[in-house]
Amino acid sequence: MAADLPSHARVVIVGGGVIGCSVAYHLVKLGWSDVVLLERKQLTSGTTWHAAGLVGQLRQSINMTRLARYTGELYRGLEAETGQATGYRQCGSLSLASTAGRMEELKRSASMAKVFGLPVHVVSPGDIRSLYPLANLDDVIGGIHIPSDGYANAVDITQALAKGARAGGAKIFQDVKVTSIHHDGRRVSGVQTEHGRLAADYIVLCGGMWTRDLAASIGVTVPLHACEHYYVLFKDVPGLQPDMPVLRDYDHCSYFKYDAGKLLVGAFEPNARPWGMDGIAEDFSFGEIAGDFTHFEPVLLDAMRRVPALEHAGIQKFFCGPESFTPDVRYHLGESAELKHCFVAAGLNSIGLQSAGGVGKVVAEWIRDGHPPLDLWEVDVRRNMPFQINRKYLRARVSESLGLLYATHWPFRQYETARGVRKSAVHDRLARAGACFGEAFGWERANWYAPADVEPAYAYSYGRQNWFEHSAREHRAVRGGVGLFDQSSFAKFRLEGADAARVLNQISANDVNVAPGKIVYTQWLNERGGIEADLTVTRLSEAAYLIVTGAETEIKDFNWLQRHIDPQAHCVLTNVTSAMGVLSLMGPRARELLQSITPDDVSHRAFPFATSRVIELGYALVRASRITYVGELGWELYVPTEFLQGVYDEVIGAGSGYGLVHAGYHALNSLRIEKAYRHWGHDITDEDTPWEAGLGFAVKLDKPGGFIGREALLKQRQSGVRKRLVQFRLKSPEPLLYHNEPIWRGDSIVGFVRSGMYAHSLGGAVGLGYVTEAGDAIGADDYEIEVAGVRHAASASLRPMYDPKNERIKL
Repeated sequence: MAADLPSHARVVIVGGGVIGCSVAYHLVKLGWSDVVLLERKQLTSGTTWHAAGLVGQLRQSINMTRLARYTGELYRGLEAETGQATGYRQCGSLSLASTAGRMEELKRSASMAKVFGLPVHVVSPGDIRSLYPLANLDDVIGGIHIPSDGYANAVDITQALAKGARAGGAKIFQDVKVTSIHHDGRRVSGVQTEHGRLAADYIVLCGGMWTRDLAASIGVTVPLHACEHYYVLFKDVPGLQPDMPVLRDYDHCSYFKYDAGKLLVGAFEPNARPWGMDGIAEDFSFGEIAGDFTHFEPVLLDAMRRVPALEHAGIQKFFCGPESFTPDVRYHLGESAELKHCFVAAGLNSIGLQSAGGVGKVVAEWIRDGHPPLDLWEVDVRRNMPFQINRKYLRARVSESLGLLYATHWPFRQYETARGVRKSAVHDRLARAGACFGEAFGWERANWYAPADVEPAYAYSYGRQNWFEHSAREHRAVRGGVGLFDQSSFAKFRLEGADAARVLNQISANDVNVAPGKIVYTQWLNERGGIEADLTVTRLSEAAYLIVTGAETEIKDFNWLQRHIDPQAHCVLTNVTSAMGVLSLMGPRARELLQSITPDDVSHRAFPFATSRVIELGYALVRASRITYVGELGWELYVPTEFLQGVYDEVIGAGSGYGLVHAGYHALNSLRIEKAYRHWGHDITDEDTPWEAGLGFAVKLDKPGGFIGREALLKQRQSGVRKRLVQFRLKSPEPLLYHNEPIWRGDSIVGFVRSGMYAHSLGGAVGLGYVTEAGDAIGADDYEIEVAGVRHAASASLRPMYDPKNERIKL
């Protein structure tokens, strides 16, 4: 077939596993028939062929559950559509809880499922026994049952998708290896194979565990690494019935699935074993790994205690094969930041089969439309940092990633591996001050501070964790005195040149053509009016700007701005994140403290809100920006990295006289949510517009030249919004909000919580969430929020519940 390889295709898909075949299938469904799929060996070789075949639908977020649910719906009808057997069986699933924390997690997941109508039933041990008589439930306190879950044969599903793709005009070539990818530094243009060059408008990398190296060869960041994944096939299991549901025993890392008269027992154990550290053999295709039975034995013994019938069964197959895992256990999807029209669909973390339908659908629509069909930021390949393809880092991290699939998803859980990657210049000083660090995007960030007699370490739960009161003390100090935050992880860019103002104003919804020294809060919008970025822009001079955004979106936001700079424009964009540290002084006594250590006038008259100036502090020249993310008087101090320690010491030396308290990111979050400040990626996304998010004050429709998204905003303003972002506070001080909790009005679910945190000044948990069909008025007492199956009364407001007139930030 290689002789028939065309010279050009609209889309070339690299990799013939279930993901690649799903992308091809969905592209032809959209009418894109000029699609070529290239597989280095045979379809399903690599990892798809040995997939256990579970098809579950409930995930840790709303949109990931939507994708998984679509996958189940697709598989139910795939055999009838294509004539290819799929082995799909809807038998339902059971998930067990042996601890109170796990039961809380399952109940919260069941509540989340109500948002989009997925039936998930909370069940008792008695209910479980009737559904799965083989299970020993002595330690089980409950679980959830999802009747619409099931399983399928991964090879058959892949072949059915391939058959459907071919029927729509796609061409699939096996034994054709892609040896390189062609590009001009801005856009991909084709692939080189062992049989010649194939030009392409779009390329989709679906190469599974080979994707990291192929992507790296063209400068694209796709961090993933293979791990050993184990399962055992038991034969002659007494009492085994074909209609038994899939059983997941999360607290013992195992799953149980009926498999053609046998019982398959697999695991996602902690401390997994990375594989392929020295590369993957050229001839590896349908290979197995020797594995280590002693590594798997503890899981196997727990499985035999859970299903005692296994003690009387025989082992037909002990299997170990490679699966690719990512640093944060989330997929890599979408167009790369580095090269236009280079798409990625890889890093499925051993749940490729149960994700493939949804992944193929959204990637195909993303290619067609030029943007994702829904908010996919949590799996967007642009979230990754360049350092994350470092092999040592990946080997360390994925040993933890595999086990996290079945570990309890505690709120605020921190990674334990591959730590200490990126540190602020004052990291050691913060540690001496009692900081308990969390890891975010490689940064070690102080999340909370422990008193002298307390160990700075997490004790996880779904209730008030061990740091709750310590963070509350920090929160109150910022509200009543002054707190110090290290926010060096901010992403920082400089845009400089004669056309900088024109370029930036076309991208920003607010007017950034202001006088030097002014700070502008703005959003960057897409053509649909959705919010692509939420940040501040400081004009440094007539021809220079400083752009400050969140650490999480460093790559995405830099890429968004870079791609929207006219090639003919006279301006240069530079990432200066590592060049400056940031110390933030926040609270009503911030001015007193700052004035005591600088000769410059920082009075309100001389230094009003939303202004930025260079001041003397210690032996340094520091850019002081009067802005806030906590709702209090304060300054962000931008300090050249080599001066940061000296400036920190100066602040701390004077701080004791003003009651200065170190404050961490948990306090920052509780302070900002109390003030109803939005967070991009949770409260605002590329699906939400400024009108819906209550950010219309930052939109300047009448500024000269317009801006990206203006026409969409004009249209929406005329037609009206269908949802509005609302701040909620639970009336009871006990329950805690995190995210995804359903919002009820009467007997209807009208939205869900995007982000939540305890608001210490308001005396209860606060959440932000969009409410549909809210009209012009929000009834303050019309809502309830469901937490783990229990509905709690909530107060609601379109205005911030804390300092609604913004009086405190302008002291």
